[in-house]
Amino acid sequence: MTSSNTISFPARDVFGSRFRCLLLTHQPGPVVAGLLNDLVRPHAVVEGGRDYWMPRGLLDPNESRLGEPEFLSDSNRKAIQTWWLAVSRNANTPNWDIVSTCTIDGQPGLVLVEAKAHVAELGSAGKSAPKSPNGWKNLERITIAMAEANRELNDVIPGFSLTVESHYQLCNRFAWSWKIASMGVPVILVYLGFLNADDMAERGQTTFKSDSEWDEAVRDYGSGIVPDEAWTKKLDIDGTPFIPIIRAMDGRWPAKGRGSRQDGR
Repeated sequence: MTSSNTISFPARDVFGSRFRCLLLTHQPGPVVAGLLNDLVRPHAVVEGGRDYWMPRGLLDPNESRLGEPEFLSDSNRKAIQTWWLAVSRNANTPNWDIVSTCTIDGQPGLVLVEAKAHVAELGSAGKSAPKSPNGWKNLERITIAMAEANRELNDVIPGFSLTVESHYQLCNRFAWSWKIASMGVPVILVYLGFLNADDMAERGQTTFKSDSEWDEAVRDYGSGIVPDEAWTKKLDIDGTPFIPIIRAMDGRWPAKGRGSRQDGR
């Protein structure tokens, strides 16, 4: 919560990946753009004076949803919401740790970042059971949407097993990325690991110490859900690129290293 003179956060927002995303985006625009470029190079370009990202740092900490007009056209926002939800009132679409506009292959696109700072953030739970009739309607719609994304992605690379019953966050990240690309908007999905998150280690969490450790953790986490090959391929969604990538960044602040990768892309 922010006001003209005060800033307050829930305790969960000042630890782990959430806090690091706020710190990353709180820096001057050219610095944020540079850090994002380090994550997505060579696939995309983020320009500080042109592109827009969320959150906007500690003073505007709201997590990103793709309902923001800066990210998708009105028609695409409506299309993706009705694809995912039967009843939009009092219902949410997925939050993203960071979203930024960018340029991919010369076309306007999106960078979608899912960030983690310790192993426990890689949750394997399925979607929680609804508590209302409208919630059940939405679960039915989401299940259909997930099945469509799974079917279409398997036509590109066999081995996807997207579902609402397990690894729901991972599954909805890939489902939404596919859907956006299917509407003609290029997408980079970044699984970002913050390394050396000492604040979480002090709280008994298992943290990531190296690029290779993070890369292995993501692949193990996605085993049986996302084919390993998908992390090293530019997926062609009816002529529009969808690029899933694994990246790491030093989680000590100020950050001591820029985004790095293990896949050679």
